[in-house]
Amino acid sequence: MAYLVPSEFVTKMVDAGESKIHMSTRDTLIRAYMAGAILALAAVFAITVAVQTGVFLIGAILFPVGFCMLYLMGFDLLTGVFMLTPLAWLDRRPGVTVQGILRNWGLVFLGNFAGALTVAFMMSYIFTYGYNADGGAIAEKVAGIGKARTLGYAEYGMDGWITIFIRGMLCNWMVSLGVVGAMISTHVSGKVIAMWMPIMLFFFMGFEHSVVNMFLFPFSLIMGGDFSIMDYFIWNEIPTALGNLVGGLAFTGLTLYTTHVRTGKKRALQPVSV
Repeated sequence: MAYLVPSEFVTKMVDAGESKIHMSTRDTLIRAYMAGAILALAAVFAITVAVQTGVFLIGAILFPVGFCMLYLMGFDLLTGVFMLTPLAWLDRRPGVTVQGILRNWGLVFLGNFAGALTVAFMMSYIFTYGYNADGGAIAEKVAGIGKARTLGYAEYGMDGWITIFIRGMLCNWMVSLGVVGAMISTHVSGKVIAMWMPIMLFFFMGFEHSVVNMFLFPFSLIMGGDFSIMDYFIWNEIPTALGNLVGGLAFTGLTLYTTHVRTGKKRALQPVSV
């Protein structure tokens, strides 16, 4: 599968982070919009399969198809830029500033949210025939998920908020490994296999992904979810995004960068006595 060694693909990670920071506003928004929309379609696809088969594992196995498509097309998710762009700053790439990183995060957030929201309205229209019929089993399932993953956390107060934060960390630990997976091979098949594994894991384990939730919770509200927009932001999106930032950067970006680019001093070879 033309595997690249870590010292090679970690350099590609830094290059990618630098490129995203210098990208134009137009291109950043378009790529983020498409990424949010495609991931939203993958999410509703996986939920539909899980509801119709009664086997959630099948939905988790199939969900990564959306992630693979969007990354092969060069589109950007917030979870990915959380991990990649700070590496360019740490590597002291020319023109890379904290302000540039924050600008990129803000634009990608807006683009992802707009794409996910577009699909939420489109799918809700389809399921209800223009809001003239009940959404059926899938609408009921999604509405229940929305309530459980907002008010369900709120019941536990700060412990619930920390639980979401940790689930967000674990999520982007896996998702950012998927981003890296796209860089470890020069063949499409190798990229897909490397991306598929961690994405399937995060989805099946119910970890919290900020961009998936940009679709899931507006869709749930439209379909009758018993929670508010503020419940969604306070008891899901905000702690999830913060957890995604910490998890992707700490567990994937920094660990790979510090041990494969800024490596520690090698130990001197000790003479072997015979």
